[in-house]
Amino acid sequence: MITGFRKALDINAQIVIKIDGDGQMNVNYIPLLIAPLILGNADYAKGNRFRDFKMLNQMPIIRRLGNLGLSFLAKAATGYWNCFDPTNGFLAIRTEVLAQLPLERIDHTYFFETSMLSYLYLQNATVYDASVPARYQGEISSLSIRRVLLEFPYKLFRTFLSRILLKYYLYDFSMVSIYILTSLPLIFGGLTFGIYKWFQYATLGIPAPTGTVMLPTLSLILGIQLLLSAIEGDVHSVPTEPISKPLSQIRKLDSQV
Repeated sequence: MITGFRKALDINAQIVIKIDGDGQMNVNYIPLLIAPLILGNADYAKGNRFRDFKMLNQMPIIRRLGNLGLSFLAKAATGYWNCFDPTNGFLAIRTEVLAQLPLERIDHTYFFETSMLSYLYLQNATVYDASVPARYQGEISSLSIRRVLLEFPYKLFRTFLSRILLKYYLYDFSMVSIYILTSLPLIFGGLTFGIYKWFQYATLGIPAPTGTVMLPTLSLILGIQLLLSAIEGDVHSVPTEPISKPLSQIRKLDSQV
């Protein structure tokens, strides 16, 4: 895929479409996928298999449950809270956006699509979720559930930490940054102090003073409230303005030049 992306950039393609070779992707949906890219309403478009209930029933139950859990974790890791089905390989991207991605750093495993989303977020690229049903015909998937369970949690956590550090402490500093900085010490400090005092007074066999109980309780409540505010701010930070222009405007500029 990376080789194909580089070739598309070399020949000055305007849109790159990725279709997996397992026969699950209906090419008749390509116009639906690329329309928002042509009109300049999005920089990246991907399929979403979970909007078609009829076709969803054909998806094996293991895949269905795995994708549901994975999709939520990927939302937090990539920052695209408005997207679902992150591992869907039916996608399209504008090449001017593709040129800004560090292709050499995109993951080369089944984490490929989620890794792309994480780098798109750092470029403030907008993502369009297209309702594209998959076609399951009894084929055997080469995806190892055990391998995914071992690899994905670590990669999702690493992607999440990297995004938070870059988004809120390197590229920008906002109220979300302050909420995170203040909430984490309050939560972990309150938990540590509360557990320590609980063991201390339990060992002595006497009830803890009211003040000793209220101090970690208030710390936890305030920390959790600040953390929820940070999450809310992060949810509302999803990129909404495309960084690429409509193709019609580009052709007009090229003709003028």
